[in-house]
Amino acid sequence: MPFQLNSFSTAAKRFPFLLISFLLILYHAPNLAADARTINIGAILDVGSRAGKEQKAALTVAVRNFNGNSEKHKLAIHFVNSTGEPLQATYAAKHLVVEKQVKLITGMHTWQEATLVADVGKQAQVPILSFAAAAITPPLTQLRWPFLLQMATNSSAEMNCIAAIVQSFNWRRVIAIYEDDMSGSESGMLALLSDALQSVGSEIEHLVLLPPTSSLSDPKEFVRDTIAVLLSKQSRVFVVLRSSLPLATHLFKEAKKIGLMGQESAWIVSDAVSSLLDSVHTSLIFSMEGALGIKTYYSEETAAFLQFKAQFREIFRLEYMQEDNLEPGIHALRAYDSITAISQTLKALGSDSTDLPKKFLEGISSSNFGGLSGDIRFLDGKLSEPPIYRIVNIGGKRYRELEFWSSKFGFLGNLNSEQSGKNRLSPSLIIWPGDLEARVPKGWAMPTVMKKMRIGVPSGSFFDKLVKVESTDSSKKPYDGFCIEVFEEVVNILERNYSFPYKFIPFGGTYGELIDEVIIEHFDAVVGDVTILANRSLYVEFTQPFAESGLSMLVPVKSEAHKAWMFFKPLSLEMWVVTCALLSCTMLAVWFFEHQTKNPEFEGPWKDQLATSMWFIFSSLFYAHREKIQSNYTRVVVVAWFFVVMVLTSSYTASLSSMLTVQKLEPKLKDIDWLRRTNATVACDGDTFVLDYLQRVLRLNNIKSIVNPHDYPQEFDSGSITAAFLELPYERVFCQEYCNRYTLTGPTYRFGGFGFVFQKGSPIAADVSEAILIMSEDGRLKKIEEKWLGPSKNCSSDTTTGTDSLSLKSFWGLYTIATVTYAACFLVFQRRKCISRMELQSRMI
Repeated sequence: MPFQLNSFSTAAKRFPFLLISFLLILYHAPNLAADARTINIGAILDVGSRAGKEQKAALTVAVRNFNGNSEKHKLAIHFVNSTGEPLQATYAAKHLVVEKQVKLITGMHTWQEATLVADVGKQAQVPILSFAAAAITPPLTQLRWPFLLQMATNSSAEMNCIAAIVQSFNWRRVIAIYEDDMSGSESGMLALLSDALQSVGSEIEHLVLLPPTSSLSDPKEFVRDTIAVLLSKQSRVFVVLRSSLPLATHLFKEAKKIGLMGQESAWIVSDAVSSLLDSVHTSLIFSMEGALGIKTYYSEETAAFLQFKAQFREIFRLEYMQEDNLEPGIHALRAYDSITAISQTLKALGSDSTDLPKKFLEGISSSNFGGLSGDIRFLDGKLSEPPIYRIVNIGGKRYRELEFWSSKFGFLGNLNSEQSGKNRLSPSLIIWPGDLEARVPKGWAMPTVMKKMRIGVPSGSFFDKLVKVESTDSSKKPYDGFCIEVFEEVVNILERNYSFPYKFIPFGGTYGELIDEVIIEHFDAVVGDVTILANRSLYVEFTQPFAESGLSMLVPVKSEAHKAWMFFKPLSLEMWVVTCALLSCTMLAVWFFEHQTKNPEFEGPWKDQLATSMWFIFSSLFYAHREKIQSNYTRVVVVAWFFVVMVLTSSYTASLSSMLTVQKLEPKLKDIDWLRRTNATVACDGDTFVLDYLQRVLRLNNIKSIVNPHDYPQEFDSGSITAAFLELPYERVFCQEYCNRYTLTGPTYRFGGFGFVFQKGSPIAADVSEAILIMSEDGRLKKIEEKWLGPSKNCSSDTTTGTDSLSLKSFWGLYTIATVTYAACFLVFQRRKCISRMELQSRMI
C-alpha cells in the first residue's frame, strides 16, 4: 500500500508537465504540416500498353521514395489514361491543369501526344516532361513549345546503328516496315534511315506503311495481305522501325507463314519492339526467331537499380497481377529518372515555392546526373547523350546478347574493356532465320527450282564468238560463246555454296534496252558482251570485268615484206653514214702506213694505190683480202677494223633475218587528228554508247553505223570508210579473220570491261565477282579466252609488230674504240718518225 501511494503522488506531480507538452504539440502541429508543401504533378500514360504499365509503376515508386525522404515538399501524382489517343491526351492535360492544378505534366508515349500536350502547357505555362522525342527535331522547337522538355533523344543514333548492321553484312537494299500514327508526325525516322543507309552504300527498296491496329477491323488479315506483296520484291532484309506490340505480333506470325522468315532473310527490329521482348509471349519469340534486335543499354548491376527493381516488382505485382514478367525495362527507368530530375529541382529550391513552373523548367533543363537509364543531361530541350545500344539475337527462351554499339566507337564486345570499336558486327554467334548458321543470309530472293533466275542474253551480238544464240529447234547448243562459257564456269563455282538454277532468255533489242529490262525487273541478270559504264552502274549492279574493253582505230595495212630496198633497213641512216666514214678512215690509214713502208703491193700511181687500199678494205668485210701488209701499225688498224666488221655483220644479219621472217603490218594512217581535219568517214557497230563516245569525246562527225561485222572489208575496199572503231574484244575476233589486211593503230580508249549485269543491290553480283577472280587467278579464264579469242593458226601473234633498225646508240662505243685506235697508231707513228729524223740529223752533225 505505501508503494502504491508513493507512485500515485509521483504521477500526480508529473501530470501538469505532460499536459503542457501535449498542448504545445497540438499548437505547433499545423505549422509542421505546413512546412511539407504538397505539389501536384500529372502523368498522362497509355496504361493499357506494357510501356504505360511500367511507367506508372516506376512513377509510383519514385514519388513514394521522394515523399519518404523529403521534409519540405511532397509530390502528389495524378494518373490519367490516354489510351494511346492524342486527342484524349489533350483533354487529359486540360483536366490536370484546370481541375488538379498540376505544376508539371509528364508521360506521353508518342511525339504527336507530346506536341498536343505541349500546346496546352504553353497556354497554361506548365512544364511538359515528355517520354517521347521527335525522330528529327523540328526547327524552332523551343520557340513553338517553350515549356516542352523531351526525356529522350531523337532517332538519329538508332538509325545509324541499323545502318551499321546492314553494312556489316553487305546488304545493299532493305524493306522498311513502319506503323504510322495517321498523322505522319514521326515520318522523319524514314528520312534518317534513308540517309544512314545511303552513307553505307545501301538503300530502301520498298516501304510498308501499316495503320494502327486500333483503326483496323481485322488486323491479322490486313497484315497478311499487305506483306504478301513483299514476296514479289527482291530484297529479303526487313527493318521494323516503329510498331506496337499487337501489330508486331501479327506481322511476324504472318511473315513466318508465307516464308519471309526463310534462310536468306534477315530481320532487324528497332528499340520500340526490342525493349518489350522480356514481356512478350513465347509464341511471338518463336515467330521472331533469328531476328536481330536493338535495345537501349542500361546497367543492371548497380545498387540503385537493384533497389529500384525490388520496389518495382512489388508494386507491379500488386497492380498488374495478370502480367507474367515483373522486370522493369527502359520505359520504367526513364519514368523513374524523370521524377529524380523533378526531386533534384525541388531540393535545390529549398523552402522557396514561388513561381514553381518556371523553376521546374529551369531546374530540370540544367539537370546533370547519372540516372538508372543513363546520363541525364539536357541540351536544346532534349537529352544530349545518345544512348548505347545492345544488339540481341532473338531466339531460344527470349534472346541472346551479342555486342554493343555506340555512336562514338561503333561495335564493342565489352564496355569495360579498353578495346577499340569496330565497323562490323561479328556474325559468328548469330543464328539467322531458318536456323542458318554456316553463312550470312544473302538478304535477297535467291533463285529456286520453281522460280529460276531469268537471265537475258543478247541475240544480236556483234560476233558469234562472244555470244551465239541458236534457234530452239536447232540440234546445236542453244547458247554458246566466250561470255556464255565464262558464266557457266562461274555457276560451277557458285554451286559449291548454294543452288543456282537459272534460265537464259534471248533478247533482240539494243544493249541499252536490255539493261532497261533489268532495271524494271523483267530480267534478274544479263549475260553477254555488255560494257561496264558509269551511267549504267547507277541503275544496275555490274560484276568484276571478265574481259577488258576499249576503243581503238582499225585501218587497212600496207605490207613491207617484198620491198626491193629491204636490205637497207637493218641499219639506221646514222649507222650507214658513220660506218661509211669509218671505212674511209680505215682505207686511208692502211694506205698511209703501207705507203710509208714501201710495200710494193701499194706502190704505183696514186690512183692504183687508193684502188688497192679500197679493195683491201672491202674484201676484208668478207675476209677475202689477199694483199700482204708489212707495217705493224697497219696490222693494229686492221685488227680494230675486223672487230668492227665482225660485230656489224653479225648484228646486220640477225636484224635482216628478223625483218624478213616477221612480217610487219604498217597502217595506212596513224592519226585521229587527220580524220578530224579531213572529215573522213569512219565506221562503228552502231551501239549507242560507242556512237556517242566518237561524237562527244573524239569529236568525229562523219560516222557510219555497220550492223554486220563482215561488211567492213567491203566498205574498206570500196572506199566508203577510212577507219573503223571497234571495242577491244571485237577487234581481236575481227583481226583473227583478217589478220593480214587490217591492223590497229593509235591509242586505246579504255572502258570498264565486259561484265555481267544484275539488279541494283543484288548480293549475287559480289559472289559472281569473287568467282571471276578465282578463275582469273587459277588460269581458267585465260584458257577460255584463248579458246575463243586467241589468234588463229593462219595468223602470227606478232603480225602487228616489226623489228626496229639498229641505231648508233647501241654501237657508239665500238666506233669510238676503232677511231681511238686509228688515232693512236697515227700519233705513235709520227712520234717515232720525228725521233728517227732527229737521230739522223745528230749523226750527220
